[in-house]
Amino acid sequence: MYLHESDTVTHARQLMRDHFLRGVPVVNDNRKVSGMITDQDILKVGSTKSNVTVAGFVKPVPQITPETDIYRAASLLLEAKLERCPVVKSTIEQNLVGIVSNTDLLGKMVSRDLSKSVREIMTSPVTTCTPTDNIGEIWSAMLENDYTGLPVVSKKNKLMGMVTRRDLIKSGFARIGVRENDGRIHNQPVEKVMSTPAYSIKQDTSVKECTEKILHYDVGRLTVAVEDKPVGIVDRSDLLRAYTE
Repeated sequence: MYLHESDTVTHARQLMRDHFLRGVPVVNDNRKVSGMITDQDILKVGSTKSNVTVAGFVKPVPQITPETDIYRAASLLLEAKLERCPVVKSTIEQNLVGIVSNTDLLGKMVSRDLSKSVREIMTSPVTTCTPTDNIGEIWSAMLENDYTGLPVVSKKNKLMGMVTRRDLIKSGFARIGVRENDGRIHNQPVEKVMSTPAYSIKQDTSVKECTEKILHYDVGRLTVAVEDKPVGIVDRSDLLRAYTE
């Protein structure tokens, strides 16, 4: 799945929303890879500018070929701050032959047992939200800070679930570039779209077990909790970094 430089932002946005993609490869008129377009940039574009092409939003990508070592590929993804990247035929022939994602790489690395624990790699403190928080405000925070998901907690800071970009887009509440005049869409509470149950792990959980859980549940992140209270978060990038260090 890819886009042409001449495709409109409207088309690119719809593709990302329909397939819950955070990035799509872009090719030029010669079908050579010119880069990647990410949701972080394109989902901010208002509906009045949707007729512009994706060419102005293309980001350069690292050179990954079918022969690239998986640990090298992981390092390249991390350096570029990408979750997925085009795979080209060769560094000379820039034809698109596939896509590699952090999930693909973790699936190959998980058999390796690391001595590290989640405590050593988690992001802490963790930003959270509550079931009554406004969806519009949470969506804006996600785009501005490049959050892919936030743990949802009760008034007593007990973990209840998770709200992700995918939840918001899938539900239709986050209709990017479209503002309801009465604010009806964006004034809905987080509890309308949050995912449950809340998948969590302990601080002493091994990196290997954490990776297995993320792959098994097909989620982008896990909340690290102590007595059901979030103290950190671990995502796929954290895990990739642990395997490549």
